[in-house]
Amino acid sequence: MQPLNFEGVKRYSLHDRKSKVSRKDFGKPLEKGGSFGDFLNSLPHILAGLDFRLIVQALRHARTEKKTIIWGIGAHTIKVGLNPIFIDLMKEGYISGILVNGAGVIHDVELALSGKTSEEVSSALQDKNFGMAEETGVFVNLAAQKAYDEKWGFGETLGKMIVEAEPPYLSDSLLGQAYLLNIPITVHVTLGGDIVHIHPEASGEAIGYASFRDFQILCRSLSTLGEGSVLLNVGSAVVLPVVLEKGIAVCRNLGYPVEKFIGVNFDFLQHYRSSLYPVKRAKELGGEGYQMIGHHEILIPLLAAALKEQK
Repeated sequence: MQPLNFEGVKRYSLHDRKSKVSRKDFGKPLEKGGSFGDFLNSLPHILAGLDFRLIVQALRHARTEKKTIIWGIGAHTIKVGLNPIFIDLMKEGYISGILVNGAGVIHDVELALSGKTSEEVSSALQDKNFGMAEETGVFVNLAAQKAYDEKWGFGETLGKMIVEAEPPYLSDSLLGQAYLLNIPITVHVTLGGDIVHIHPEASGEAIGYASFRDFQILCRSLSTLGEGSVLLNVGSAVVLPVVLEKGIAVCRNLGYPVEKFIGVNFDFLQHYRSSLYPVKRAKELGGEGYQMIGHHEILIPLLAAALKEQK
């Protein structure tokens, strides 16, 4: 077998070719003592560096035009210390609705009551005590029962109860502050998936009712997603993306023009479901979609700081 001779290859000038990368888009070294604005301007205008700017731009535009901005907030982001950042974003007008999973509720309630959360699972399992914090189980299950009895949403009931309890760390509670700011926060539970479901106060009937009512409340918020709106998923690999999927599906089925919104996913791994909702589906529905991969405890403060820097 003789090697192929490349003498007849047709070529062109590099200078005439359209290229995807230009030095004008390169990052710039940050000078010592530079501001945060200088840091933002030093980022490359390539891939995630460009997408980050576009996300900031989309959120600023949505706030200015009073468009819907919904955040799906996974439990991991709460336990890595981001509640103060989220609460500040609520106060700044960058959040008009929140959805959380059941684990997120547990971390938020524990932070409000004691200023700490997240037990060591390995040793707790050995000691036969995993998930058995009494205050957590009683508080969350009482909220579910109260929501069931009074026909309220789960998130609103939890927020109201936290505020009325006047816990020592109310200022750090996402649920409590959302209630005080009149921002809807909905809770989407996987029955059997949270430690509070193994406490004697747990009622499947009450939890199911409260969570399903919150799903309907979320659908009301999703029905307002349109051009210029922003839908974010931050730190939920499966539960919140599939809840968003079904919520958007029913809104469109009922005739609401849910389309042309911007979908953003922040996660430290690229997952199948969260890549679909909201990123890929946003594009398919005529909008834009962005994926930012990295640690939440770095990316979300950077996003919040960028929004403040350029407001």
